[in-house]
Amino acid sequence: MKKKYKKNKSFNSNQKSFYFEDYLETNQKDKKEKNASIPEDRIYLLFFLFLSLILIFSIKITVVSVQKPNTSLYKKSAKFLPIRRDILDRNGELISRNIQMYHAAVRSNLIKDKDKFAIKVKLLFPNVDLNLLKKKLNNKKYFYLKKRMTEEEKEKIWVLGEKGIVFEPFQSRIYPHAGLYSHVLGQIDNDNYGISGIENYFDKELKKKSDLLSPLYLSLDTSLQYIVKNELTNSMKTFKALGAAGLLMDAQNGEILSLVSLPDYNINKREKITEHEFTNKITKGVFELGSIFKTFTVALALEKNLYDANTIVKDIPNKIKCSIHEISDIKIFPKDLTVEDILVRSSNIGTLMIARKIGENNYKNFLEKLNLLSTPSLEINEVGTPLKFRWDKCKLETVSYGHGITTTPLQAAVAYASLINDGYLISPTLIKNKFKEIGERVVSSETSYKIRKILRKVVTDKEGTASLANVFGYKVSGKTGTSEYYRHEKKNINTFISFFYVNQKKYVLLVMLDNPQVARNLVYNYRGIEIKGTRNEAGWNSVYTTGKIIEKIGPILAINSKEFDNNYVVKKPH
Repeated sequence: MKKKYKKNKSFNSNQKSFYFEDYLETNQKDKKEKNASIPEDRIYLLFFLFLSLILIFSIKITVVSVQKPNTSLYKKSAKFLPIRRDILDRNGELISRNIQMYHAAVRSNLIKDKDKFAIKVKLLFPNVDLNLLKKKLNNKKYFYLKKRMTEEEKEKIWVLGEKGIVFEPFQSRIYPHAGLYSHVLGQIDNDNYGISGIENYFDKELKKKSDLLSPLYLSLDTSLQYIVKNELTNSMKTFKALGAAGLLMDAQNGEILSLVSLPDYNINKREKITEHEFTNKITKGVFELGSIFKTFTVALALEKNLYDANTIVKDIPNKIKCSIHEISDIKIFPKDLTVEDILVRSSNIGTLMIARKIGENNYKNFLEKLNLLSTPSLEINEVGTPLKFRWDKCKLETVSYGHGITTTPLQAAVAYASLINDGYLISPTLIKNKFKEIGERVVSSETSYKIRKILRKVVTDKEGTASLANVFGYKVSGKTGTSEYYRHEKKNINTFISFFYVNQKKYVLLVMLDNPQVARNLVYNYRGIEIKGTRNEAGWNSVYTTGKIIEKIGPILAINSKEFDNNYVVKKPH
């Protein structure tokens, strides 16, 4: 006789016991007629037997539910599964935690009624392939029913009351913010060992038993991280960029408050991560960053007292032959420019003329002093090393305006912070309150002041390249850099390194867009005039993005600024 299965409509997954109408007669009419002919005494007898069966089944479920799961299969492996400390942002927001999870396995030889068991599982987990489950029950002695279950899901299966179910516990790392911190936190393997990012760098510390109740506090701020990521995401869409990156750092103690690299990935789902998504553009990416190097050139010239900001550099040509290269300016500038104007207007020729007076050895030593030629140091191992090059003929000239030299955005931001924070070299960090002192001096307080003043004019002056970052109330300064991919003439890297004040605190913000396009439908407010986009330099995309970010993060930094008051000790000038 054919049988059909019927789902009990009153089923509740939270109940500790339940009943199934597993086998119903197809001919309900015949069944009713048969029941009608049963004598009254036999009805009482059947009722008694029915109650007895219910009692027996209930006792079975109760006994099984208080039994401990069969742990013989996983005791050995569980012993070696490490437990890791929580990771929090600077404000105590949870960004990484270990939780207990389970794999549910089945010993099919202990399942008496396999068809009935399969139906029960199907009711609990509708997505289960019923036919495949039945096939496994009949052909495999041991298989996984469901992996990576929460405690709640485990309970649902546990109340089935089947001895053939085995629960394998394991420690799982969860990341509540998904991809927000993917390039900082990194990943762990299936055994909870760190393999990249913070998880790898602090692997031993995070597993140290004596510190399990003591979380690791990062310098990052989740609120700021969300804002930076959101604005970078919007700019990627607006300018059709291949990627984007942002770095916000305290210029006085080196604490990184936000680090975003796009595209990113969901750390909770490790599969199908491309190299493009996995690469941290801020720390691992190595790029020609273009005109931002002009700031280093001018700063050194001021420091060496070779020029003053108002010194006029005369007879600046629009083009110059250097070895086999012809170097030119994008615009036609006046033949006589002050050192300040050379940086504000971003003249390649004017900058290289300054560099020639500085000299190759002096310039090279200064870049090394700023740590721009070596591998950067940070609490993750995913850091890039600038490409080596020879200081051959014409190298000084091209490097002076940022071409023919590569570095990571992290290094560039740190160098800028060191120039504008009164001249002290800082070390970047992802750990809250790690450094209490600033390092050695790289430029004098006077030079630092002059550079800050010039970079402010890059934003405020009518000839400056960063007018779109002139956010009211925050005194934004900085330098743009538009450059081609290293050895790739058809793709651009557009960068703007800015610094701004909030309650006397100095912050450096780097924004980089990977091969952005002209946003012809975007209407800019350019010095009070509404214009549509026609150009593709950093001043029209990276600077624009920077302004949007500062508008939103400024108020948050103002509220939180008291937190930083005693977090660093600034060395006094010698």
